[in-house]
Amino acid sequence: MIKNSLYYAKILLFGEYGIIEDAQGLSIPYDDYKARFSFEQVESESAKDSNQKLKAYALHLHESCSAGRLTVAIDTERMLADIEIGMHFDSSIPQGYGVGSSGALVAATYARYAAKPIKAETDHTPEQLQQLKSELAALECFFHGRSSGMDPLICYLQIPILFNGKSDLGAVQLPQEQQGAGAIFLLNTGEAGETQPLVNLFMERLKQDGFRRMIRTEFRKYNNACIKSFLKGDVQPLFRNLRKLSQLALDNFKPMIPDLFHQLWKQGIETEAYYLKLCGSGGGGYILGFTKDYERARQLLVDYDLKVVYRF
Repeated sequence: MIKNSLYYAKILLFGEYGIIEDAQGLSIPYDDYKARFSFEQVESESAKDSNQKLKAYALHLHESCSAGRLTVAIDTERMLADIEIGMHFDSSIPQGYGVGSSGALVAATYARYAAKPIKAETDHTPEQLQQLKSELAALECFFHGRSSGMDPLICYLQIPILFNGKSDLGAVQLPQEQQGAGAIFLLNTGEAGETQPLVNLFMERLKQDGFRRMIRTEFRKYNNACIKSFLKGDVQPLFRNLRKLSQLALDNFKPMIPDLFHQLWKQGIETEAYYLKLCGSGGGGYILGFTKDYERARQLLVDYDLKVVYRF
């Protein structure tokens, strides 16, 4: 193994899609899943597949660097040489589940192969964070066609980050977890989602006046209020706004919610037992859930695989 090269998954608690229109976003590292480059000779099909996919990625970066399209200098020759001797990405982060599988790979690539990386272990000025986010975004475009740089930034720094519009971001302290009845949890849909088509759909829908107005007013209002309440540890206003945010998603983001989960989403709102929201771009993968009473939510969702992320 390469020393000190472990990267965790991430979860975007708030801000899915809205961050494109300057709503706030709050993203946190999630250490239940992790990944690293590995040189261990593993003959499994997954390791061989990873090696080949890394090669395709490295060749893309090499071509982009040669053409002057990349804003960050990457030592692609060293990366390709490592791939030739068997390097692969040893990752437990599920792909297409909204928890940063490509973000972790981009973070690892930047840390190991960037010519002048901004170090993760130091305090950063707002300008450095913006530069780092921009450089990581350029490296992630290969996977999704476009990237905000948010996912690899969280995977790289491994700290919670508050995004307050495109040009304002910084580290934040989460409220201390409590051993109460409430929880934030992941619900496994059992199928992977595809980011790029859904982001493209969202961008098309933004051309509609009504949809764009909804994102800029209602979505931003409830999303930002949720973040404010969560960071202050104010549970009651958090869940009042979560109910409205969950309903807004059900009304306006149905293509991003797998069909089989529309009724489950509605059940949570009607019973007030839990509230669901997108985890990343949606379309499959994980759905994010919030509840004041995890045991009650778990009983209603007994047929589904749940993973607790945070306790109230």
